[in-house]
Amino acid sequence: MAFVNHVTKQLAIKIVYYGPGLSGKTTNLRYIYFKLDSSSRGELVCLETDMDRTFFFDLLPIRAGLIGDFRVHFQLMTVPGQIFYEASRKNVLRGADGIVFVADSQIPLLDANLESLDNLRRNLLELDRDIYAIPLVFQYNKRDLDNLIPVETFNRLLNPRNLPYIEASAINGVGVFETLKEVAKLTVPLVKEQVLGPKPKVEKEEVKAAEQGKVKTEVEAKKDVEVEFLPSEQEADVRVRKYKLRTLEEIEQELEKLSQEFLEKPKKPKPF
Repeated sequence: MAFVNHVTKQLAIKIVYYGPGLSGKTTNLRYIYFKLDSSSRGELVCLETDMDRTFFFDLLPIRAGLIGDFRVHFQLMTVPGQIFYEASRKNVLRGADGIVFVADSQIPLLDANLESLDNLRRNLLELDRDIYAIPLVFQYNKRDLDNLIPVETFNRLLNPRNLPYIEASAINGVGVFETLKEVAKLTVPLVKEQVLGPKPKVEKEEVKAAEQGKVKTEVEAKKDVEVEFLPSEQEADVRVRKYKLRTLEEIEQELEKLSQEFLEKPKKPKPF
């Protein structure tokens, strides 16, 4: 569930980048951070234990619409990809509003992608979440390399429900912002419903009008959600603030603290 600050009238949507080790999750976050104006983002933070690390930063879009009286911003974070960091991944997934699954397109890593997706499904179930009920976007990363898994194979094995997917080369910035905007468009309407309550029941007349093309269907309305971010006029120096922590409980506490911290500091990004 999104963080809400009723004093500053801000609402934070949590997006988690998930996937196998070295698939490009942190690369995505670093590129986004690198290319955005400093007025529209918080610090890039790394929470480390002796065994793993989690990256986190806040992102304030210049346009995402209002949810009631609340201004929307996003909190992006990664999870450790290696399979033995089970507890860390589950911890970061808690309260996620949307997920980007970053798949590695190299043929030898097909099984790693499948195992990671199954791990995501199981971790969500243990948190009483259904993978079919949470906004999910697939990013097929490293499409700039040779010997690639075909997109059709990815869609058949990872994405049989035909959810949104983006072909990407995150290290070159290709597909990075497209992925972020896609998951943002999916999460905003659902968070809006959580905060403001469900929409009134659609009457038969409205359904008939929608069928005749006179009004927009719910799917079409979601497509109309536009999310824009403020690009930097010059490339940023990516500096990472690091916290050395001892336990997963400390990581959970620090993530919650950082999430609330940005909400207490309202920002007004400059217009284009």
